[in-house]
Amino acid sequence: MSSAGKLPAEVERTLVRKSGAWTNPSYGCYPEKRPILEYIEKGVVNIDKTSGPTSHEVAAWVKAILGVKTAGHAGSLDPKVTGLLPTLLGKATKAVPALRLSGKEYICHLKLHRAMPPKLIRQVCEEFTGPLYQMPPLKSAVKRVTRVRTIYYLEVLEIEGTSVLLRVGCEAGTYIRKLCHDIGLALGCSGHMQWLRRTKAGPFTERTLVTLHELKDAYVSWEEEGDESELRRVIRPMESAVSHLPKIILRDSAVDAICSGASLAVPGITSLDSNLTKGELTGLFTLKGEFVALAKAEMTTKEILKASAGIAASPIRILLEAGTYPKGWTKKEERVQL
Repeated sequence: MSSAGKLPAEVERTLVRKSGAWTNPSYGCYPEKRPILEYIEKGVVNIDKTSGPTSHEVAAWVKAILGVKTAGHAGSLDPKVTGLLPTLLGKATKAVPALRLSGKEYICHLKLHRAMPPKLIRQVCEEFTGPLYQMPPLKSAVKRVTRVRTIYYLEVLEIEGTSVLLRVGCEAGTYIRKLCHDIGLALGCSGHMQWLRRTKAGPFTERTLVTLHELKDAYVSWEEEGDESELRRVIRPMESAVSHLPKIILRDSAVDAICSGASLAVPGITSLDSNLTKGELTGLFTLKGEFVALAKAEMTTKEILKASAGIAASPIRILLEAGTYPKGWTKKEERVQL
């Protein structure tokens, strides 16, 4: 399938098999079946941020509602900007970098300072795709130096007088306010961003949005009535936050070594992404789908499939606790084939 009009997280990925594998049901746990306290501690909430509060304030409210010690959001939104603010909880915050650096989509209202021909507006907007140089605006949280950011797609949804509605898919760290300013300059009429809403962030979309009120109600329902169903609906396993990463699936016998900080050797792999490149950020997963670690690929898919030994990936951040899986098979045990 063509990747045109898609964020990198939306490009379809496939797994190729390296070798057969079994998983022991006595160890680990399918992510959606974790005990509720562990489920919360290894969860992510796709918060629908309203206009007004800062992203930091929203993350702090989520932390207070759920009683977790830490919560981290996947990329700041200005106070007036609304939309997706995926917030990782507890131990899942170690995966924030993988989500924060993923592509984003926005719906934007560009206000031109005088009316321009619709055909010209569409032609100029077509020029603002691909790598662009950007200087962060005066009011920004980063150093003001020229940098390159990629616009994956820019679609003109509607034009009415001086109002232009845009859909923008872009690299993390792109300033949409600056993009609107530059489009106005290119049109020769100037322009500014009137309002902005984030509609996608990595693998997250508006389909899974949750308000703070829904989160609070779900937590109270569990705390007072013992009903976990709504809480499990509004909180998703942390694995959903890294579903866009290329994957390497581990044998049960290799998991504990990774959890203890060891590099991943080729014999510990059962399947992997069909298009893995050397140096790429990848996710290491168990056969049950548990997220073990963020890692850097040390080999390509082709090299791993051909090799019988060697280091395939080096862990960067480990999320699964050591001891969750045994160090290796020591006796014949009941196994479930996947």
